[in-house]
Amino acid sequence: MKKAEVKRFEDLYQRHLRLLKLKGKSEKTIDAYSRAVRRIGERFDCCPDTLSQEQLENYFAELVDRYSWSTVKLDRLGLMFYWKYVLRLDWQWLNIVKAPKIQTIPDIFTPAEIEQLICKSEKLRYRVFILATYSMGLRLEETLSLQVGDIDAGQNHVHIRRGKGHKDRLVPLPDRTLLALRTLWKEHRHPTLLFPNYRGSFGAIRRATTHMNTGGTQSAVKAVIATCNIKKKFRPTRFAMPLQPTSLNVA
Repeated sequence: MKKAEVKRFEDLYQRHLRLLKLKGKSEKTIDAYSRAVRRIGERFDCCPDTLSQEQLENYFAELVDRYSWSTVKLDRLGLMFYWKYVLRLDWQWLNIVKAPKIQTIPDIFTPAEIEQLICKSEKLRYRVFILATYSMGLRLEETLSLQVGDIDAGQNHVHIRRGKGHKDRLVPLPDRTLLALRTLWKEHRHPTLLFPNYRGSFGAIRRATTHMNTGGTQSAVKAVIATCNIKKKFRPTRFAMPLQPTSLNVA
């Protein structure tokens, strides 16, 4: 891009970020939608609004060949937002992109398989993460975001904040999961986070301002699944059914 075009692209991109925040989009949505704009800008080396419909059709055909439909749909939604709110242009051309309707049944881990995963996990934080996610039926980010103040041991429930759809909810807290969370907290004693970032010294962990890395946690669990020779896909948003195991040891 020429210098003037680069500035125009950056100005529009920053407005895109501002409007996403003003519309109350989550951090994950903002990241996905903004990545869609960056990706198409890098592909054609120009502002997206200068592209012809044929170029856009070819671009999405390339995406379909290279990425999953979930990624293609996110790019479509990101560009739709960009066209509608940032450029204020007609975005009906995006109707050319329509994902096939496929209904799949997610892999569900059995209690025996969860026990295997916990036993094979070498680090306490991953054992507790697996147990908490499994026993309470949480999504990956919901587990990692848990804070000390979210635990109500007296009422045996956990306050899940800003879950799917930005909604709060209360979920039952099994006794064994409570014990496991306490055991993990005694290891790091962070004042607020139950799954703090484990980088650095003990003091650095106690001062961590973020939770455990999402990608690192996913990779760790996938590695344990492979070690256990379990032929199921790890889907963070559907890790397992919310049951209350009675024989899982995390100590």
